[in-house]
Amino acid sequence: MTPPADDRTRSGFVTFVGRPNVGKSTLTNALVGEKVAITSDKPQTTRRAIRGIVNRPAGQLVIVDTPGIHKPRTLLGQRLNDLVEQVLGDVDAIGFLVPATEKVGPGDRRIAASLDGYPRAKKVAIVTKTDIASRDEITERLMEVDSLREDWDAVIPLSAVANEQLDVLADELLTLMPTGPALYEEGVVTDESLEDRIAEIIREAALEGVRDELPHSIAVTIDDISRRDEGELTDIYANLVVERDSQKAIIIGHKGSRLAAVGARARAQIEPLVGTKVFLKLHVRVAKEWQRDPKQLGRLGF
Repeated sequence: MTPPADDRTRSGFVTFVGRPNVGKSTLTNALVGEKVAITSDKPQTTRRAIRGIVNRPAGQLVIVDTPGIHKPRTLLGQRLNDLVEQVLGDVDAIGFLVPATEKVGPGDRRIAASLDGYPRAKKVAIVTKTDIASRDEITERLMEVDSLREDWDAVIPLSAVANEQLDVLADELLTLMPTGPALYEEGVVTDESLEDRIAEIIREAALEGVRDELPHSIAVTIDDISRRDEGELTDIYANLVVERDSQKAIIIGHKGSRLAAVGARARAQIEPLVGTKVFLKLHVRVAKEWQRDPKQLGRLGF
């Protein structure tokens, strides 16, 4: 059941922005308390607007995890930026992320200034990764971030990995939400379909250890998900899509060793999600320059 609302109950939409790889998806997962968005040390890992739901005593936050804002080099990159623009125009609050371990740079300043374009959204500055930063670094970063804008509703240091200050952030964001009933029933953590979550888990497994130029070229599609009659095994047939034959060889690895490792990593995360053992069949196929081809982007869901 959806929790009842009273005059004190608040709910609304939040998104996090920042340079690629500042920890937006990690923070989303930490607040939700469950993995709803994949993470990687590769920039532009997130490719869709993924909603994670945070239930608190005072209300509900719907966190829309989006791709990092970047200079697009392909049609896919442009579409990801367009997606971010759309989300920013719809949310009630925007959290601007800067890692405590890195000085504020031109990219941070540009993104902070761009928030002028979204006057209806409340703005919160968030200094992340405090668990691996010195006290002096944290203090310096807080001062740098605070000076970027005059309209921050709050400036909060935290560590998503160490679970530090997450409650402070969640409670602060809730105070910025409009009053109203919860938007999702209690117990729901995401509106992502099972198929999409499985595809993302496979893509995350494929991203581990690949060369820097390859991550952007990897997409995943699902052909079939089905339970066997006895219900104790789930069959999943999926495609790893790359742009060139040379990339296909990298993904497969020597005598299939790398593809087997991808399958093992993915199965370990898919099985708790579906509640059964999993038979996962991965096929690697080439779609030439799919990131630049409107028709192929459409087929792959972009």
